[in-house]
Amino acid sequence: MKYACIIVVFAVILSVAVFNGVDGAGECGKSSPDKEAFKLAPCSTAAQDSNAQVSSQCCVQVKKLGQNPSCLCAVMLSNTAKMAGIKPEIAVTIPKRCNISDRPVGYKCGAYTLP
Repeated sequence: MKYACIIVVFAVILSVAVFNGVDGAGECGKSSPDKEAFKLAPCSTAAQDSNAQVSSQCCVQVKKLGQNPSCLCAVMLSNTAKMAGIKPEIAVTIPKRCNISDRPVGYKCGAYTLP
C-alpha cells in the first residue's frame, strides 16, 4: 500500500512537471530530473532508510542513470524526490549499496559526495 501511494505521488508530480514543459537540455538531456525521478520509484524505501534493502529493480535504474552522474544527482535532489520524502544524504549511498563497480565515487552531488 505504501509503495502504491509513493507511485501515485510520483505520477501526480510527474504530470505537473510534464504539463509545465521543459525547455532546452539540462543535466538529463532533454528529459527533466523530475521526470527521470519517476523511474526511481523502486528506490523509494532505500532512499529513505539506510538500513533498507535495495531492490534489484532500483539498482538497475540507478546504474542506468549513474552513467550520467550529473543527471543522477539532479534526480536525487529534484523536487519530485523531495516530495516523495527522499533523503538525499541516504539516496547518494544507493550506488554503493547496489555494489555498482563503475559508480562515480567522490562525485559531488550538491552538498553530498557519492561514496
